Amino acid sequence: SFPPSFPPHPCFLCFPLTDSCDGDLELSMVRHQPEGLDQLQAQTQFTRKELQSLYRGFKNECPSGLVDEETFKTIYSQFFPQGDATTYAHFLFNAFDMDRSGSIRFEDFVIGLSVLLRGSVTEKLRWAFNLYDINKDGYITKEEMMAIMTSIYDMMGRYTLPSVRDDSPYEHVEKFFQKMDRNRDGVVTIDEFIETCQKDENIMASMQLFENVI
Repeated sequence: SFPPSFPPHPCFLCFPLTDSCDGDLELSMVRHQPEGLDQLQAQTQFTRKELQSLYRGFKNECPSGLVDEETFKTIYSQFFPQGDATTYAHFLFNAFDMDRSGSIRFEDFVIGLSVLLRGSVTEKLRWAFNLYDINKDGYITKEEMMAIMTSIYDMMGRYTLPSVRDDSPYEHVEKFFQKMDRNRDGVVTIDEFIETCQKDENIMASMQLFENVI
């Protein structure tokens, strides 16, 4: 199936894990008053109680209310000790860092998490497209798809079943890119991406795994 997971899931920040966050950042950066929760409730599929619980966990980990890329990589790597998760974590961080500020705010995290856990199929696929569109130009190239796929294989490591051969990412990308690039112009648009994924049973099945995790 493609991808091996859709995508390896970032729910880790919902739970207390490490105290590796930089607590010296301005605490005022994220200090949510009830109005903030109301706004997030309107923007996400989470209840007020769920948002409060998520926020507590997030602030326990990062009192500053911000997660920088190095911290994100450190936390994410704990879940894939058998492989090297740093490159994939970099791409995932960029997908969450919507305003390109170099750090993930609680708002960024919870809006992305809402899409991944509770969003419609189309919303999830749009989020995935944004992940694969590394330079954010609105298209996925074969090189971008190859970079993401290679990072996933690096992360899954030698315990991946079936065992990963060096040419596996290349084979996956060649096969899937051909299927997606319907007009053969060398790039995949969001419409091509969504249409192809919706017709792929493996991708549809892997997306459902993340529903109602919280």
